[in-house]
Amino acid sequence: MSQIAEVAARMKLESPVMAATPVEVRNNALLRIKDALLANQDEIFAANAQDLEAAERDGVAPAVVKRLLFNEHKLADVCAGIDGLVGLPDPVDRVLLRRELDEGLVLERVSVPIGVIGVIFEARPDALVQISTLCLKSGNCAILKGGSETMRTNKALFDVIYAAATEAGLPDACLFQAEAREEISELLGCYGLVDLLIPRGSNAFVRYIMENTKIPVMGHADGICHIYVDKAADVDLAVRVCVDAKIQYTAACNAVETLLVDRAIAPAFLPAAVAALEAEGVEVRGDAETCAIVNVKPATDEDWDTEYLALIVSIKLVDGVDEAIEHINRHGSHHTDAIMTNDPATAERFMRLVDSAGVYQNCSTRFADGFRYGLGAEVGISTSKLHARGPVGLEGLVTYKYKLYGSGQIVGDYATGKASFHFRDLV
Repeated sequence: MSQIAEVAARMKLESPVMAATPVEVRNNALLRIKDALLANQDEIFAANAQDLEAAERDGVAPAVVKRLLFNEHKLADVCAGIDGLVGLPDPVDRVLLRRELDEGLVLERVSVPIGVIGVIFEARPDALVQISTLCLKSGNCAILKGGSETMRTNKALFDVIYAAATEAGLPDACLFQAEAREEISELLGCYGLVDLLIPRGSNAFVRYIMENTKIPVMGHADGICHIYVDKAADVDLAVRVCVDAKIQYTAACNAVETLLVDRAIAPAFLPAAVAALEAEGVEVRGDAETCAIVNVKPATDEDWDTEYLALIVSIKLVDGVDEAIEHINRHGSHHTDAIMTNDPATAERFMRLVDSAGVYQNCSTRFADGFRYGLGAEVGISTSKLHARGPVGLEGLVTYKYKLYGSGQIVGDYATGKASFHFRDLV
């Protein structure tokens, strides 16, 4: 048995103990983690400086290097996130249903932690803090594997987090950090020991995880997000939102990649939008109709199916909201899509018919984030329709079990008609 399998097996045995840990203990652990991060910030920043030096030496792209940074600002953000997490209600042991099946026979559906979660995430140190604290708050054990580009920062952070969590009374098997690349394959083989895998990273990486494990996987492979600018949009507002959605964090999965523009508003919107985007260094690509109005690079059919994760955006003109909806449902990734319009009926049609985890009106797609939703940060974003969808926070890290309280009832009595169900909801 590999080391990861041994760890997962131990976690599997201890996960019920973790699930039964009182919320006061879990919250206290989070507060201790925050205090420990602040107390050990110099060591953490020093480790991060080494990772940044190595990345620059190895020629890592500037956009990626930006994600590796863990400084005072990032530390303040994760500490604020921990405070927010502590303030959220306990997601565990909530009674979701209470039904009397017959006199003296009561059924309950109660929220419980998933158990053992494996999270494989990109080289972003703040993600390690967010993921580990979310798992602890929700009563889950977690195996964490971060990107190798931040291995020194990740180790410094994990050591601080693990020590604080166990000193607060959480089980020794509450968290484990996998550090070697080959341990990913070992983790993928832990079917029956690991209850859920959450991969975060490139399209190719997430697809690799999904195709090489029997463990249930929650996540998304693509982030092809759209903004449709309707004929009833406010041009200045639409330009402002589109620019934010493209440049605020270009490498994020919720950054906009394609703008769909109603032909009726194109002459007013396109010159203003292209000027604003190009002023921010964005390369604009357009279909033939767009190129006839503004001087931009011609788009190809591949552009409509591309997640750029770069300062590139494609523009296509459409004949109204229905054509925009059809394009999004055909070419999108069911992540997050927005409409710019002041027409409530058009907005409602768009939001009902676009088949995505998030549908917005008159705001940036970059709001698709667990922290911005008030979920206590997120472990990832799911485009699946099963279990959890959209930003996955505390609610997405619990499942449920049924509890049935009886007083000697047997099924034979109900099968013969001696007894009968009356089904009465109690809550």
